[in-house]
Amino acid sequence: MTAPVPAAAPAAAIEVHGVQKWYGGRRVLDGVSLTVAPGTVTVILGRSGSGKSTLLRVLNHLEKPEAGHVSVGGELIGVERHGNRLKELRETAILVQRSRIGFVFQNFNLFPHLTLLDNVAAAPVATGRLSRPQAQSLARQLLGRVGLGDRTGAYPRQLSGGQQQRVAIARALALRPGVILFDEPTSALDPELVGEVLSVIKDLATGGTTLVIVTHEIGFAREVADEIVFLHEGRIVEQGPPDRVLDHPEHPRTREFLSKVL
Repeated sequence: MTAPVPAAAPAAAIEVHGVQKWYGGRRVLDGVSLTVAPGTVTVILGRSGSGKSTLLRVLNHLEKPEAGHVSVGGELIGVERHGNRLKELRETAILVQRSRIGFVFQNFNLFPHLTLLDNVAAAPVATGRLSRPQAQSLARQLLGRVGLGDRTGAYPRQLSGGQQQRVAIARALALRPGVILFDEPTSALDPELVGEVLSVIKDLATGGTTLVIVTHEIGFAREVADEIVFLHEGRIVEQGPPDRVLDHPEHPRTREFLSKVL
C-alpha cells in the first residue's frame, strides 16, 4: 500500500526586516529588507563576499542576526516577541521551524552511512510526521521525481556530484516545506553535471513552492526567476524582474558584475 503523501504546506512568503550581521569587525549584512511573494522564485546575485550565503542562512536562523528579524509565512523565525523586544527561541523550537524550510547546501551534506532511501526518509521519521514505512514510500516517490528511482539502495559515495545534489533536493522536499533555500546548488559540480540539477530546480519552480536561490548561473536566473536581488557589500543595491535587472541594470555595481559574467 502506497503511503499517503503529506499535503503541501501553504506557500509561505518571506519578510526580512532591517537585518544586520557582523563577523568580528566586518559587517556582512547592512540593514537588508526584502519581501518574497508566495510561490515565486527569487534569485540572489552578487560577487563573492557580498553576503548572499549569509542572507540565506539568516532566513532559517542558521545565522543569528545582530539586528532585524525574519518572518516566514507570518511567523517570526528564531525569535518570539515579548512586548517591544524579541527573545531568542529555544533550540528545539528553532529546529521545528527549520523543518518547514527546506535548505539545499553547496556540498550536498548527505549522510554517508545511509542509503539514498534512508537519507531522504530520515527527516520525516525524525520529526514524527511519518512512520518509517510511510517515509520510505515517500522517499521512493521523491527519488523517482529527481530521476534516481533505480538507485534507492545506493550510498552517496557511489554517485556523481550531480546525482548527490539531486538526492539533497529530494531530501529537502521530503518535509513538504513551503519555502526551499538553495545555496549555490551547482558550485561544487563539474560543468557537465550542472544541467541535470538545474532541470530539477526548474521543475520545482513551476510547482508553487517559494524558492530563494543563490547562484552564479545567470542564464538559469533569467529563465526561472520572478525577481532578482543584487547584493553588494551586504546591501541590496538593485532588485526587479530579470529582464530589467539583467538587461537594463541601473546600479553601477550591477553593471560591473554583469559585464564580467555575461
